Amino acid sequence: MKGKSTDLGGPATGATNAPGRPAAADRATFEAELKRLRVREKAHTREGDAIAAARRRLPMVEVDANLALIGPLGPLTLLEAFEGRRQLIAYYFMWHPGHPAAEQCEGCTWVTTQVNELSYLHSRDLTYAVFCQGPYEEGIRYHDFMGWDMPWYSALVSLDALLVGRHIGMMHLVCYLRDGDRVFETYWTTRRGVEAMDNSYALMDLTVYGRQETWEDSPPDWPQQWPIDGAVTRTNGRPTAQWSRLEAGRSDDLAVGP
Repeated sequence: MKGKSTDLGGPATGATNAPGRPAAADRATFEAELKRLRVREKAHTREGDAIAAARRRLPMVEVDANLALIGPLGPLTLLEAFEGRRQLIAYYFMWHPGHPAAEQCEGCTWVTTQVNELSYLHSRDLTYAVFCQGPYEEGIRYHDFMGWDMPWYSALVSLDALLVGRHIGMMHLVCYLRDGDRVFETYWTTRRGVEAMDNSYALMDLTVYGRQETWEDSPPDWPQQWPIDGAVTRTNGRPTAQWSRLEAGRSDDLAVGP
């Protein structure tokens, strides 16, 4: 029973608000149930491989290689953002102009924070970069406040062409292919599709309580304290990952000017 200890062999807490928990079983029963789940997991993996194979066979659409971006050295083109590599993945970071760090996109901060090591992408002739949907001067201040070191550009002046037919101001992950001096778009995704950048949720999904979000299909009494809104990736009013930066003494002032 909930709040009792006889099924787990540990001391009773007596708490009436303790979260639910799975039934305890012997090792043989546990392994047998896990083996049954493995069949579904392997099917899911194979289906993911099949979807990726279909993704590689999508047609592509040409994009103007000379579309303008702004980077640390000033203006550059979309072609130059490839850094000479054959492929480019661009994450389009949502932006709230003139707002302080605490009011910038918690979802974009969440996924961007988890892209750290780029050497494996580079080994496959692939560049990763953030295309900020706001002005460069503010965006790079946020980049530096967060301590990120991936390439960061402003795509503000070219958003209408880069995101043609899509919702500007929403998170997007877009893949490009370079053929000489020509650039082609090969894939794009948004919303939960950008979870491809994430490892925290992937690890949470392996645990008994999952993401603890209200949309999940969990048994009764499982903790689900996280609603599907900005609070999912915010803590005490600001994007969760910002707190360690503030504790380290970094300024989150994004104001541009003297």
